[in-house]
Amino acid sequence: MSLLDALSTPRLRWDGRHPNTVLVSLSLIMLAAFWSLDVVSMAPNRIVQGTSYGALEALGWPGALLATLLLSFIGILAWQPSPRHYRALLAAVMTLMALMPVGLIASSYLLIDPELPQARLGLGAAYWVVLFVLLLCLIEIRLRLKLTRLWPTLLLCGVALVWWLCATLWLDSLALVQEFKARDRQFLRAIGQHVTLVGAAVSISVVVGLVLAMLMRRYARLQKSAFAVLNFLQTIPSLALFGLLLAPLAWLAANVPLLGQLGVSGIGTTPALIALIAYSLLPMVRNTYIALEEVSPDTLEAAKGMGMRAGQRFWQVRLPLALPVLLEGVRITTVQAIGLTAVAALIGAGGLGTFIFQGLGQAAMDMVLLGALPILMLALVVDAGLGALAEALRPGGTR
Repeated sequence: MSLLDALSTPRLRWDGRHPNTVLVSLSLIMLAAFWSLDVVSMAPNRIVQGTSYGALEALGWPGALLATLLLSFIGILAWQPSPRHYRALLAAVMTLMALMPVGLIASSYLLIDPELPQARLGLGAAYWVVLFVLLLCLIEIRLRLKLTRLWPTLLLCGVALVWWLCATLWLDSLALVQEFKARDRQFLRAIGQHVTLVGAAVSISVVVGLVLAMLMRRYARLQKSAFAVLNFLQTIPSLALFGLLLAPLAWLAANVPLLGQLGVSGIGTTPALIALIAYSLLPMVRNTYIALEEVSPDTLEAAKGMGMRAGQRFWQVRLPLALPVLLEGVRITTVQAIGLTAVAALIGAGGLGTFIFQGLGQAAMDMVLLGALPILMLALVVDAGLGALAEALRPGGTR
């Protein structure tokens, strides 16, 4: 066949059965991590460093073989994927996540001596790598099945419920569970403080951001200066901003009796709230401004032709059409605030960051996880919920 004939020959259509190299590679990574890294560690108490155990010692031959088959199953299905295979892959990933605490129960039975009531079971590197890679697999499968962000989050919440039930009923020896039981009231109080700080900061930034965006649309000269100030605030490290707020707030509390009575001080909730609002304003203002500007002029002209006044056009046409993009700004702002609030624990504002910094000071990684994991879960739930809501509100979006 000549070169001209080869170029003129129509190409075969892709039938969707080529290997999904992403999922195949992730399956191989999980298998390598499962067999080469430590699965769990066991320590006789909180002070003594734990002993690490591999897959065979931690799970025994039956458990190690079952885990290997499930991990290999992902790579096998991904070799020639189809829509049915992707649904099976989703079920396999969620099943693996749900069975992970069962492996910890088996490890607890095999490794922990009943005569050591203070013995602690810790999660090894293999557990964390497999869990992280499974989350990557879930993202890839979601994109292939074209699912909204809400469905994977609901599935993850179901898996989290399974983990919680297993930890409550059968995993008393797990180090993370022991850290929680020793500080359960403090933990619940910290969650309340964290959510309150985030909710207050985001609520205020939404209102201020909307006002600033509207002012910038009305006064063009304000746009450059406002964005310059907000960009500058983003460049200040969070700890430095907390430090900069300490002196002026302490002076105001000492010299203005009303502020002192309201609880304003150089440390605590007040500087944390001000800093969170300062960091939240840039994404909020930028998305709000863009959302309001991107509304089609033809739509607004049609609304004007129908006899709508300026206020009616804004509240009944411009704002509803801008709402999906505006919600993206709220999503970014909230997720950012959830993470930054952890740092506020350093200035006495409380929250889940308290456990992170106490754990770092005591070299207790399980206490660090006690603060970090809820922050991660909060960020995932908020990101998925607001993202799904924004998708549903878009014209032609999923409802």
